Amino acid sequence: MNKSTLLAFLNEIGATPRKELSQNFLINSSAICQIADLAEISPSDWVLEIGAGAGAITQELLARGAQVLAIEKDPTYAHHLERMQTEDQRLHIRCCDFLQFPLNALQAMSPTWKVVSNLPYQITAPILEMLCDHASYFTSATLVVQKEVGDRICAKPHTKIMGSLTIFVQFYAGFAGSFPISSSCFYPKPAVESMGLRLNFKHTKPPIDPLLFFPIVRKAYQQRRKMLTTSLKTVCPTLGAILITLGLSPKVRPEELTLENWIALIKAIV
Repeated sequence: MNKSTLLAFLNEIGATPRKELSQNFLINSSAICQIADLAEISPSDWVLEIGAGAGAITQELLARGAQVLAIEKDPTYAHHLERMQTEDQRLHIRCCDFLQFPLNALQAMSPTWKVVSNLPYQITAPILEMLCDHASYFTSATLVVQKEVGDRICAKPHTKIMGSLTIFVQFYAGFAGSFPISSSCFYPKPAVESMGLRLNFKHTKPPIDPLLFFPIVRKAYQQRRKMLTTSLKTVCPTLGAILITLGLSPKVRPEELTLENWIALIKAIV
């Protein structure tokens, strides 16, 4: 789908992109193919597509033989996708807000899923949280995200962009590749650059209870410029001594810790 094709389609259905739904449609066929390549889509796959919109990515997924469950909140585009469904029975449509979608319903359709999505940028974080909370359902997630968010997800320790989002996503998934996507690949053209990235979900037992782990990580990052011995003083008054036993400086700040450091530290605290 290119820009002229998209504009003709929007004119046909009497629609304009809605900013409040983060509707920035991909109009670059090369970027769409790269997304499907990165996701390694094959005819045996069941794919959950979040925010299918005008169906450009949907068409590529179907062309590669996948079964596609497309979630689309906007009824105008969902109706168009239903017309596509009459031509290809491998397409399944749900017109709803993804954040309200019961993910346990996926298991009745297929035991394993891949996620592919040009994510609505305004709700990227809650969608990532929802996917990670149900990581056992998915093998991977190949996502188009704002470059700033993608950089934070893939951040390394000792960098300013390392944050609680980094730790949260890396707790549940491993980074498996990315590529840049120019703003010119979208209509309307967003004010930010984007990237495609793939996460492979971990299916091993979590090394620590997430309900114990994440509140402490988030509390530390709420005061990210302070030393952990200061920001977590109320959590553990003897934190300095524990850091030393783990081979870490008592002056360490949150962005200096790896995921493994955090796990070891919180295990020692709790």
